Amino acid sequence: MTQREYALAGQISAEMRAAAEQERTSVATLMTGLERGDIALVKNRRRSIKPLALGKGLRTKINVNLGTSARDPNREAELEKMRMAVSCQADAIMDLSTGGDLTAIRRAILAESPLALGTVPLYQAGHDAVKSGRRTDGLRADDILGVIRSQAEEGVDFMTLHCGITRETLTRYCRADRLAGIVSRGGGIILEWMAVNKRENPLYERYDDILDILREYDVTISLGDGMRPGCLKDATDRAQIGELLVIGELVERAWAKGVQAIVEGPGHVPLQEVAANMLLEKKICKNAPFYVLGPLVTDIAPGYDHITGAIGAALAGASGADFLCCVTPAEHLGLPGLADVKEGLMAFRIAAHAADIAKGIPGAVARDHAISSRRKALDWAGQFDLALDKEKCLRYHGEYAAHTGESCAMCGDFCPMKKETAAKTALDNFIEHP
Repeated sequence: MTQREYALAGQISAEMRAAAEQERTSVATLMTGLERGDIALVKNRRRSIKPLALGKGLRTKINVNLGTSARDPNREAELEKMRMAVSCQADAIMDLSTGGDLTAIRRAILAESPLALGTVPLYQAGHDAVKSGRRTDGLRADDILGVIRSQAEEGVDFMTLHCGITRETLTRYCRADRLAGIVSRGGGIILEWMAVNKRENPLYERYDDILDILREYDVTISLGDGMRPGCLKDATDRAQIGELLVIGELVERAWAKGVQAIVEGPGHVPLQEVAANMLLEKKICKNAPFYVLGPLVTDIAPGYDHITGAIGAALAGASGADFLCCVTPAEHLGLPGLADVKEGLMAFRIAAHAADIAKGIPGAVARDHAISSRRKALDWAGQFDLALDKEKCLRYHGEYAAHTGESCAMCGDFCPMKKETAAKTALDNFIEHP
């Protein structure tokens, strides 16, 4: 049985108990969410990890994308990024490798990482086809389903599958007059396959067979947004919304088969449309957990897209997004290095925390109050212990203190907190006896 099926049967699983404790909520709340589909417990039944709890009323989670490319197939570099992501408190990893030994890197991550792992099986299927001398448009449906099964057997916890691209979706896409076109790798593979073969999307045609495989291992389906906008001009257009309408139907079909589902969302959205996009997904997809890339709120900042993405992510999370895929400074420019991945992750941890405060997630703002108390008391060690990046705080503060001999980097003798403390008694007397 899947976690959804356990909930529907009124049975409490060990995963539900673990998630309830971690999320500071009740098992009953989780069970209700699993029954409705607005909560997912992401964990392949073959893995011994804590489940990744996503959805309504829960802490906003963060995914980190890793993966080799054909030009840089360095497996060890990607494993180093995975280790860093774990140490910096990411919630999930996606292996998007397209170069080198894809199976080896995925298995290495599964063996070492305590976090939920997601993949895009279409990448493996396409990679294997090209390696054997074929083109991706020569893929057979059974090739893709074979990869889905093998990755599920290995222990992959969630899979991005671009099932929502249909003939009707492509008709809307062709009439959309897009500036950036299709920017999803999986979406591009499916588009080419359909155009060359003049047939319906095999992932859509074989959707029930896919669900049967996922149900067997309790793999959560992440319904991929192959028509996501890749620039502001293309945001919230007919192609994007047309695919979302199909995805809404696919969510219900997954639930009917006992399979947990999350929905992937847009990549580039102007600030004034972010909240509306969250509302659309929640309405159309019956409040299924929403997983967004960014979204980036401007297109003019390559090299700083961890910032443009974090701005959109904070608003998206506050407006209902449940799962944020972090963007690095290398977005649009190249494969991110170790430092890029950390910069992106920390920016998105800030965004997720800000969203949790806005959503009223229990305990979220307590850390802010605690660090403010220590800041008021000029308790530097206490501040650093509560900071998201203690190492960076120590580096900045230590460099200044070593150079100046002062403990405060900004105000020196003009520190308002020192002055306020020193003047407190006199201030009270002044107020009582003006």
